[in-house]
Amino acid sequence: MAIVLSLLAANSSFMAKENVMTVHANKIISDVSPTMYGLFFEDINFGADGGLYAELVKNRSFEFTQNLMGWNIFGNVTLMNDGPFNRNPHYVRLGKSAHPHKHSGIENEGFFGMGLKAGNEYRFSVWARGKGQRIRVELIDNDSMGETQVITSKKLEISSDDWKKYQIILKPEVEEKKAHLRIFLETEGNVDLEHVSLFPVDTWKNRENGLRKDLVQALADLSPDVFRFPGGCIVEGTDMGNRYQWKETVGQVENRPTNENRWHYTFPHRFFPDYFQSYGLGFYEYFQLSEDIGAEPLPILNCGLLCQYQNNDDCQIPADSLDLFVQDALDLIEFANGDINTKWGKLRAEMGHPEPFNLKYLGIGNEQWGQIYVDRLKVFVDVIRKQHPEIKIVGSSGPYPEGEEFEYLWKGMKELKVDLVDEHFYRPDNWFISQGKRYDNYDRKGPKVFAGEYACHVPGKKWNHFRAALLEAAFMTGLERNADMVRMATYAPLLAHIDGWQWRPDLIWFDNLSVMKTCSYYVQQLYATNKGTHSLKLTMDGNVVCGDKEQNGLFASAVWDENNKTYIVKVVNTSENAQDIKIDFKGLKKKLQTKGECILLHSEKMEAENTLENPNLIVPKKADVMVEKNAINDILPPMSFMVYKLTAI
Repeated sequence: MAIVLSLLAANSSFMAKENVMTVHANKIISDVSPTMYGLFFEDINFGADGGLYAELVKNRSFEFTQNLMGWNIFGNVTLMNDGPFNRNPHYVRLGKSAHPHKHSGIENEGFFGMGLKAGNEYRFSVWARGKGQRIRVELIDNDSMGETQVITSKKLEISSDDWKKYQIILKPEVEEKKAHLRIFLETEGNVDLEHVSLFPVDTWKNRENGLRKDLVQALADLSPDVFRFPGGCIVEGTDMGNRYQWKETVGQVENRPTNENRWHYTFPHRFFPDYFQSYGLGFYEYFQLSEDIGAEPLPILNCGLLCQYQNNDDCQIPADSLDLFVQDALDLIEFANGDINTKWGKLRAEMGHPEPFNLKYLGIGNEQWGQIYVDRLKVFVDVIRKQHPEIKIVGSSGPYPEGEEFEYLWKGMKELKVDLVDEHFYRPDNWFISQGKRYDNYDRKGPKVFAGEYACHVPGKKWNHFRAALLEAAFMTGLERNADMVRMATYAPLLAHIDGWQWRPDLIWFDNLSVMKTCSYYVQQLYATNKGTHSLKLTMDGNVVCGDKEQNGLFASAVWDENNKTYIVKVVNTSENAQDIKIDFKGLKKKLQTKGECILLHSEKMEAENTLENPNLIVPKKADVMVEKNAINDILPPMSFMVYKLTAI
């Protein structure tokens, strides 16, 4: 194969022994779940506001704890609190300065600035009232060293003394990564401004309250089967007041209350006190996005517990207060699936989606543990099973992938008969290497597995380098081989702003104008786009290929794709030596085409990574592979991930 030969031209350390793998084409292990690989989204690393949610104005309704955070004010500006939206009562009043050469106005810094693309249109909108006042709306280069700060501007007449929404379109002719929005009052009298907003017109599917198009496209390109939202630890909240409440995220966007994001203070070394949730990206938008990208929605709801990392059991919500939380779960099912004549189904229809979202899965609790969680989950299970037996319930095995607490929770999940158990593992490289057989001996009679959060965290090297991605690929062969047990898997976290991250590694990085897909992204994509429909038995010397010492660091799995009549074999070489392999197909009903396709993900430097400056440093490369007598002979480069695709004829 051309790719491998060029990579190995200077490498003479070939293994003397040929590694012979057998794909038992007539031995199907299991179907591959239609929800096998997907996405987990949490608003961490400025993943929602400042990221996926395309709004460019920070604190647009003046509802942060410090009401003018994100804004610079000048001249005669007064903060008011009797506005038109009861859950967002604050607004600003601009009055003419006493001196004719002084100015009144406000300036917003955006999320690490505002990204503007030359020639693109941006929709400015504001709820305002006045009596014929005029404001001047500008997009400015805040760090300009040129003759003018102003990139583009327009004037807007505020014609009514009743609250009214106004819109104008701004079109910059230059690109600017860190622009600001500035508003001047130009005339006499007072003008009131509320919900000051700026969106690119070119959002995903051109929606006004829309999502950032390039980020959604990156998600869609992963071909996700399931979309878990909205978290993560933000579901729980640090206290009762800032727990995630889905009902606050639906309805009129101007009246969705701002919520404190628990991540803004969690890491003092990466501290962002201006990190809040506008809820402009809410549950309706999450369901809509799931539908857009073809993924099953998997909402996670608070189980009646605050974050257990931040609250002792004696500080928790009393067990006799669960009715509110259980009702939230029932109402969410109605919002997603209910008839338009129901209360919450009617709201969904009013928001623009009369058809049901066809919700099938519901997670109760994020990463809880102990008897306190099992007791609360039981209340939810009993009610949901009775009223909505069609809904599959996802429980949790806690924050760790092994140990006494893990075993205790699995026992509890089996007793409650949940459908799936959400396992989390942020673990070092040696853990991922050792877990090739993790699911081989799981109890097949109980709940199935949802690998809901995982990523390889190499000690001292916690970034998105190639080695971490390679070991994730090796681990995932075990997920695929155990497709009867593992029915969902999602890497985490999903998104990170280069200027606002708190946690790494992450799947996709971005700044205000560009997007970078990591090596881990391409691993996830190669699995999701080559998942097949049925898992097949694959062995080497009669054993599964899971990185055992005598297997030369090789991991492998195989699937059959009924739709395309294709066999797909994934092989990961985690050793530092090239490996001579043979993949032999036994039990074929039809012979294979003589030419197949192979896709290689490889880097000669293990700590190399894609960056925003060089996003295509490490990407999959395709080539042809020849088939002789229903077998492939190939040489895998050291530390490489290969996908073989062979069509039956």
